Amino acid sequence: MIFVGIALAVAALLALIVASDAGTLIGLQQHEFAQLVALLSILVLVGGGAMSRRIRIGQFATGLALWGAIFVVIAAGYTYRTELADFGTRLLGELSPGAGIVSEDGHSVQFRRGIGGSFRVNADVNGADTHFIFDTGASTVVLTENDAAKAGIDTDRLRYIVPVQTANGEGRAAFIRLDEIEIGGIRRERIQALVAQPGSLETSLLGMTFLETLSGYSVARDALTLTD
Repeated sequence: MIFVGIALAVAALLALIVASDAGTLIGLQQHEFAQLVALLSILVLVGGGAMSRRIRIGQFATGLALWGAIFVVIAAGYTYRTELADFGTRLLGELSPGAGIVSEDGHSVQFRRGIGGSFRVNADVNGADTHFIFDTGASTVVLTENDAAKAGIDTDRLRYIVPVQTANGEGRAAFIRLDEIEIGGIRRERIQALVAQPGSLETSLLGMTFLETLSGYSVARDALTLTD
């Protein structure tokens, strides 16, 4: 019977969180709904105790204490749901660098700053998974030779005639045009880019030829947000 009450309490917490902006639940305000669930849970516990002739006072007191702890956890979880959601986003960013969190309206995607201080961004380039470093200092999107090959670029026919400055010093790159880049549902076509000469770049760069097509991008509290 205690397990039934626990299940009811957990279901109530999920309902409150999911409907945190809905205003009402089954015609009740959220605090009224929470009170109703609390009363029903207590009735389940007390009713179960009344029906069981073998229950002891000590067990009953233990059950009440357990319920008190459960409702404290539920109340704390609901009160700090925003902070918990932010913590979850940060944890995902640390465990899966480059994974974006898409907003509910689908118009923006957020990335967490990596341990090294940079923002890694996972994208699809011509349908191929590509890992970028967010770099406003790069005037164009720049691909490594390996990433270009994965994206279907014939790297054997490229002419590396464009002088570029990389972390390894001066290098050369080749002009290309990408059919498509998609990041967290934000899709752009016919993006001008460069392919870095082999060995001159470790990770592809998400530069301005993509970023300038967005309505906005911002960095705040170790979070990068790209807005369609």
